[in-house]
Parts: sequence; structure tokens; C-alpha cells
Amino acid sequence: MDRRRVLAGIVAAPFAAVPLLVPVAASVAPAGALGSGGGQRRPTLVIGHRGAAGYRPEHTLASYELAARLGADFVEPDLVSTRDGVLVCRHEPEIGGTTDVVAHPEFAARRTTKILDGVATTGWFTEDFTLAELKTLRAKERLPEVRPRNTRYDGQSEIPTFTELLDLRARLSRELGREIGVYPETKHPTYFAKAGLPLERRLLDILVRYGLNHRGAPVYVQSFETTNLCELRTLGLRTASVQLLSATGAPFDLVNAGDPRTYQDLSMLAGLWQIARYANGIGPDKLQIIPRAGDGTLGTPTSLVTDAHAAGLVVHPYTFRAENTFLPKDYQVGANPSDLGRAVDEQVAYLKTGIDGLFTDQADIGVRARAVAAGLPNPGPPPAGHHATQ
Repeated sequence: MDRRRVLAGIVAAPFAAVPLLVPVAASVAPAGALGSGGGQRRPTLVIGHRGAAGYRPEHTLASYELAARLGADFVEPDLVSTRDGVLVCRHEPEIGGTTDVVAHPEFAARRTTKILDGVATTGWFTEDFTLAELKTLRAKERLPEVRPRNTRYDGQSEIPTFTELLDLRARLSRELGREIGVYPETKHPTYFAKAGLPLERRLLDILVRYGLNHRGAPVYVQSFETTNLCELRTLGLRTASVQLLSATGAPFDLVNAGDPRTYQDLSMLAGLWQIARYANGIGPDKLQIIPRAGDGTLGTPTSLVTDAHAAGLVVHPYTFRAENTFLPKDYQVGANPSDLGRAVDEQVAYLKTGIDGLFTDQADIGVRARAVAAGLPNPGPPPAGHHATQ
């Protein structure tokens, strides 16, 4: 495809179903964003990815609470819907790998195959369960081979609702003496819309009910799709929002509409200016900021951070994890893929590119890396259990 034609299309054509886009200035981002006019920068955010997923089964109240206590500024819930329209915190609508549903014979007949964003997926899906039924299940570690220590917490936690997380957020903010932010992701919005369970109004109504739909709220709403972020603006979302990006593929709403644009197109300067019409930031794959070299070591930074800042967007890359299997070869320690490597050093390298925040499975490592990158004389002790930092 002719790249000049692609760029021209990005500049000329608004995203689908967005006749009137809200300017980014109409929804000022909360703490961690660039200052007015892209000038003074606030402290880099540490975002607890699915809570403290490196230490507890993800998307549980225990995981979210631990992330906050380890110093996370925001905690991130992925939101999916139950059959009765309740937003719950799960990484995907398919829950076979994150709950003990397989051990519940009463739900055996609900195992099925569905097309999830164009991919045939077999398992159990949240939209086939009422909230009361989901509450009979218990969470388990999603990556037991990499994080065997987390399996000791299997079976201890329910699937939380979004409102239960917001109640926890309010309590921890009071207890810790600092406001803990929330960074919800709408998961597969086109899929849920086709199922008759659209996520946007449900999410907005909850934010309004909790007094969190205003320009200064400690909230970022994120999505890998584009249309639903625009729809949220049209519905009245006033918090900051973030367009998630990927090193490969395309937003499924664009694929579904026959739009040829990819994440690569959206990550180019013209695409970033387009995003700035409806969002406050981007959440790229960290490899879009510093890719791996051919030998698996950390490579050379791209211009993405500079380009995004030029468009007035904050940059919050994902996902930083401490285990060797997730690190560049030159930041690994030892030969065991599940051992912890030089995660602080890796995050410092990314922080030096000028990113405005980072998603991490181990919030304590993110906090220490932020201190080291800022040159603080006493960044505190190494993170708990992290044996190879500096």
C-alpha cells in the first residue's frame, strides 16, 4: 500500500462515527500529564498493571490493594460485562485461565467457542454468567509457570466488580493519605456491543455516580479500539482518556468497519495528531519506544515519545515485568526464565526517553526505577524480593 495515501487518509478522514470530536483541551488530564501547552511536566506515573500482578493473581482486590501499598499512583482494571450488565474486572471475557470455573460441574455446559475479535476462542465467557454466578468462582494465577509463588493465593479471591474496586480505591486513598487513581480499560467494546452489552454508558454512569467524571478526576479511560473512546466523549466523559496502541495489528473497530488503518499508522505523527482530537494520551507497547535489537538486547529509542509530546499527548507504555522471560537479553540475570532480572535498569532506560508513566506488574520496582531515573540521592531499599537491580 502507498504510505503517502495512508497518511493522507489519516489526516483527512475522522475516525468512524465521530462527526464532531471533542478537542483534547476540553478534557484536561489528571496528575502525571504534561503541563499547559506541553510545558512543565509532572512526576512520572507508576500504574499498577492489573494491580500487582507480579505478586498476586491479577484483577483481584488483593492485587489492587497491594499495588497501592507498594506505591502505585494508579491501578488498572480491565472491564468486561456479565449477562446482567455488571462491569467486572477480568483481563478477557474468557475466564477459563483466570478462575476455577473448570472445577464447577454446574457450569460445564457453558464451555463454548466464540469469535472474539475475529479469532475463534474456546472457554467460558463472562457474558454467559450473571454476577451472582460469577461470584461463586475464585481467581487463580494466569501465569503459574512464570509465577509459581502466586499460585499460593489461588482460590482466595472473588471476581471483583468495578464498583467494588472504586470503593477500595476510596478507602485506600484515605488510609494512605494520597489519592489512588484508577485506569480502567474497556475490553473488546465492539464484541460486547454486538452481544447487546455495550460498555460505554455503563462505565460513564459508574464514574458519574462516584463523582469521578470531571476534568481533575484521578481517572484515565483506555481502549485498544478508537470508536468507543470517541463515543465516550460524545456521551459526556470528562476525564482523561488514552488510546492504546500495539506493535502489530489494528484496532478491531476499524477492522470491523473495513478501515485499513493499523496501529502503525496511528503511531505515526499524523496519526498521533488525529488521536489528540479525542484522547489525552497513548499507551503503546514498550517495544514501540525502544525495540529489541536483532540479538534480543535493548535497541535504540524511536521518535514516538517526541512525536506524541509534539501532538500534546502523554505516553504511558506497557508492560514492564521483572522476570527474565520478559526482559531484553542484556537485562536478564541467570538462565531461569522465571528468575528476576535487572528490571529497575530496564525501566530507567525507558524513563530516560521522557515517558510520562509506565504500566508495571511490580509497582515497587516502578517506584524505585522512577527514583533512580530522577537522580534521588536515597531512592530507598531495593524492591521486595528483587535480587538484581542496579
